[in-house]
This record gives sequence, structure tokens and C-alpha cells, in this order.
Amino acid sequence: AMLDPDSGLSLTIARIVQRLKGSSLHSQLERQARVSLHKPEIKLESLKEDIKDFLKTSGWEKKLQNAVYSELNVFPSPCHPAAPPEHMKEPLAYMRKAQGSWEKRILKSLNSMCTELSIPLAQKRPVSEQKELLNKWNEMGTDEPDLSLFRPVYAPKDFLEVLMNLRNPNYENGEQPSFRSHLGLIQVPLKVKDIPELKEDFSELGLNIGQLGIDDSAQVPPEFFENEHVRVGQKVLAEQDSAAAQQYVRQGCPTALRADLWALILNISNQPEDILYYEQLKSNVIQHDLLVDSLIYKDVKLTASNDDYYFVFEDYLYQVLLCFSRDTSVLEHFTYSSATPPKSYIRGKLGMEEYAVFYPPNVNYNSFILSVAPLCFLYHEPSKLYQIFREMYVRFFFRLHSISSHPSGIVSLCLLFETLLQTHLPQLFYHLREIGAQPLRISFKWMVRAFSGYLATDQLLLLWDRILGYNSLEILAVLAAAVFAFRAVNLMEVTSLAAAE
Repeated sequence: AMLDPDSGLSLTIARIVQRLKGSSLHSQLERQARVSLHKPEIKLESLKEDIKDFLKTSGWEKKLQNAVYSELNVFPSPCHPAAPPEHMKEPLAYMRKAQGSWEKRILKSLNSMCTELSIPLAQKRPVSEQKELLNKWNEMGTDEPDLSLFRPVYAPKDFLEVLMNLRNPNYENGEQPSFRSHLGLIQVPLKVKDIPELKEDFSELGLNIGQLGIDDSAQVPPEFFENEHVRVGQKVLAEQDSAAAQQYVRQGCPTALRADLWALILNISNQPEDILYYEQLKSNVIQHDLLVDSLIYKDVKLTASNDDYYFVFEDYLYQVLLCFSRDTSVLEHFTYSSATPPKSYIRGKLGMEEYAVFYPPNVNYNSFILSVAPLCFLYHEPSKLYQIFREMYVRFFFRLHSISSHPSGIVSLCLLFETLLQTHLPQLFYHLREIGAQPLRISFKWMVRAFSGYLATDQLLLLWDRILGYNSLEILAVLAAAVFAFRAVNLMEVTSLAAAE
């Protein structure tokens, strides 16, 4: 049931106020207001107004606006007060069930690995090992532990299998011709956008609007578009307004401004308390050894060390991912994610809630590494790199690894991709399907990794500009379909999946 707009708005306001009350911004604002009392321009008879004016002119009002904007971007709009809490996570029961059984599978895979290798999920490191790790924190890549026994928790194709088997139980018997005509691998009836709707949503990507990465190329005199775009970008940064920055990056970010613009959109300022928090995570890594550490290690070795672009960042990747695997603040995103954090129990205390630990808060496989690596080009300070990655994860990337009906969720992206291709290029779609090369089998891994590892870094960052700009991952499905459209003539000639790949 939808709320009437007024009560919906007041619920949203109440929730944001509640969330900001506990933040450091709240205490900073209080402190600033107290400091301002000693200023000559603040008069007792107009106290409230004068303090408001002071907070406006000194830039604090902007910071508050950005914090509110950030909340609105991350959290879904509130459901009806009578709706059960799991509806905020995922309204469709069959999706919740599928996500639950997928999580069980992953946890089972982790637990059986522990049993096979007879290593605990987590243990305290001996002091000597702690010292050693601390000393080589910035060059962990030099280590060569034997990880041959560790296997990835799952591969993208296992996940695709699960998504292909999703069914809405209410549709099993109903003959709904419109839906039955979908010839793709995804067989759930979710509403995805058609081309006119996408055109409207992504209007800034229209052909008549300049795009950085295209219109600054040799054919167009670059000073026309690029210089003007850079000038506007500098202005947006000077204004320090998250909403304006988000609008601006829809046409792409100038390389020199990208790191600052993304931080502004994600509302990351790298305050002393953020640096401290990162240091606490680091000391947790140094004190405790998790099974997941070996998996991260193996993934980094397999992924980044063999990549011409990313191998130089190997040490950064270990630092960020080891800290991330211990970050309990990430658990907060489970309030609006269809996923539930995995729990493990301390040995011998199975089922006793007070002995439950969330482990690991973040089940990772190598797409994590590929979502950190490109950010290493932008941020060279570990705690800032860490915060940007964490924010990108809780806003966007987690949706690529969980089963949900959200428009940016991987199920909707797969369906959007197949629908675009089937309606826009029916002959190609039919041809590929006939030769056993279902297009989604090829594009799934591009989308699940947000194209990281498939595009050159400068192109990838231009794509991620748009993810941030539109606060949506739908652009991934559009790009995947566009790649097929771009290669359509050649694809009509192939006769096997391998050839199509």
C-alpha cells in the first residue's frame, strides 16, 4: 500500500533526523553553534535566526544538505507502517526465499572448506605473526603462501544457474502470453524499462548532448566541449553540493576532477574519525586471522597479479579487502538489501544467539577485487580509498551479488538486457539462442563485475561516472546490449558459443 505523499514525507524526514542524530556531523554542528555564540554579530534577541545565518554562510548548511541527500540516495523510501520489516528488504517472498537458500549454499561451501582443511573460521594470530604482518603491511604482495587447497566460494556461472531457475510460483499455471514470449534465460516477470523509458531516464546521454570520453576526441575541436565542461566541474566542486555533482557527472568526469567529484557525491570527507576507524579495522586484521583472508589472498593473486593495469596496486587491494571483511558497519546495508548477513557460532555453542558472530560480514569472490582495483587509480590514501569502496559497495555493488527484485539488482539487469536485445534485435537474439549461445551466458560476467576487468580503466571510470550520476546500475544492462548491437553483423555469422565469445 502506498502512503499518501505527506505522511510518506514525514516518515522519511523522521528517519533521516534519527539517522543523522548519531552521526559526527550532528556533534560538529552543535559545536559550531556553540562557538558562534561568542561572535559579535550574533544577537540575543534574534539568536535562532543569527545562528542559522552563521551556519549558512560558514558552509555547514551545505554539509547538512549533502548528508540528507546521501541518505535519500541510499535508503529506500519508507513502506507503509503496517508492512512487515522484511518488505523493506525485498517485497517478493519467492525472491527472499531464493536469496536465503543461495546464502545457505555459500555458507555451506565455506564451512565445508573449514572442515576439509581443518582450519577454524577465525582465530587470534600469535604475537610473533602479528608483528610480522604489521611490518609488511605495505608489501603483502611479496608473500607466497600455498593456497592450492582453497577454492573460490562460487563462480559467476554458478550464480547465473541459480538466477535461471528462479520462478514466481503464482505464474506457474497461469497462461500469460505476454510473459511467455520472453525467450531468454531469466523466467521471472519483473517490470523492466523499455527503450522510450530508458531514453527519458537517461536523457543526458542523448546524442545531442556532449559526452566526455567521446566529444573531446580528435574530430571535434576539444576546446568546444572539454574546456567548458572542466570549467563547470570546477564550479561544482567549489560549491560543494552533492546533488549538483551527481547531475554533472552524467556527462562524464574530467580525469583531474574525478576523485574529488566522486567523494562529493558519496559524501566522503575523510575526517579524523574516519581515519581512526580505518586504523581500528587494520588492527583487527593484524590481531585475528580469518579463513576469508586466504580466499582474498588467492583471489588477488589470481586476478590482480595477472592484470597489466592492476598488479601495481596489489598491496592496496589486500589492505582494503582485509579491512572490509571485518567491517561491521557494512552490516547496516542489510536493512535495505535482500541479503541477510551470514552468522557463525563460536565452537560448541551452535544456535545460542549470544555466541553468534557475523562471519564474514561480506562474502567475497573476485568481483570484489575488480571493484576495488579501478578506485586505486583515483585514491592513493588507504583510508580514503577504503571509504570510497565501502560506500560504492553499500550503494551499488552488493546488488550485483544478491537475488532481489530491485531495478538495479542483478536479476532485473539480466532481464533488462535480454528484453532490450530481444525487442531491438530479434533476429540476432533468435540466432544466438538457436546455436546454444544465449546472449546472457556471455554478458552475465560483464554485468556482475560492473565491466571491471573487461574495459580499459579510463573507459571503466567513464561508465562508473554514469552509475554514480544516475544512482542506478541499469546502465550496465544497456551497455551490455549495446555491445551486442555493435557486433551484430559478425555475431550473425557465428555458429557456436565459443565463437560468439
